[in-house]
This record gives sequence, structure tokens and C-alpha cells, in this order.
Amino acid sequence: MSVTADRGAGAVISLFGLVLYFGVIPNFVEAVDDGWVLPATIPNSVAIVLIVCGILLILKPTTHRPQRMIEFQKAALYFGLLALGLLAMSYLGFTYTAPVIALVLMLLIGERRPLWLILGVAVLPATIWFLVVYILDRALP
Repeated sequence: MSVTADRGAGAVISLFGLVLYFGVIPNFVEAVDDGWVLPATIPNSVAIVLIVCGILLILKPTTHRPQRMIEFQKAALYFGLLALGLLAMSYLGFTYTAPVIALVLMLLIGERRPLWLILGVAVLPATIWFLVVYILDRALP
């Protein structure tokens, strides 16, 4: 196996997942007595997915092609919008901010189909809200 950027990224992603699973989650996720879903269930699941996907990337890297600068600029724009959305969420709350962020991001990536826009703007934030508030019994901002 030759060393490639994909394999390096896979190793970093797997290591990050391991650190989350064995270090961060056990030490920083609080245990609660109420509710039927443990607070560490979803973070542990995400950590396991990161570990598995990182290993898969190490074993089967993609064919590398250089990215154009516009793609990095788009990624920076998306990251900036998400950061602004998180900031707005702390002031305005999840229910007002999440649909707007979803709509802006979906329009930026070129989604124009009405059904997908409705699903992404209305159904997905409502589902997230329901799962977090009622199933996980946690408060959203």
C-alpha cells in the first residue's frame, strides 16, 4: 500500500473517531437517569461510523484529482454560513434558524426541486426538533 492523501485522511479520521469513542465521549457526555435513549448513544454511533469510514478510506482510496480553487471557496462559504447559522441559532433559536440555513444551503448547492426543498426546509428540521426534544429529552436553543 502506498501512502496517499486519502490514506492519510483516513488514518486521521479513524484516529479522531477512536479519540472520540474512548476519550471524549466517556469523559464529557453526562449520564442521566430519565429517558430511554442514553445520551452517549448517538455520539458513539457517529464515532463508530468515523472509525469504519476512515478504515475503508485507508483500504480503498479514491483516484486522486486536483481540486479547483472554486471548490475550496465554495467549501469556505458553506462553512462560514454554517458558523453564522450557529451564531444566529444561539440568539434566535433552532426553530427559526434551522429552516433558513437549510434553504440557503440547498439553494447554494443548486437544489431547485420543490419536494426536496420542502423536505429539507420543513420536514428535516421538524424531525430533528422532535427527536431531540421528545425522544432524547433535551432542550434545543
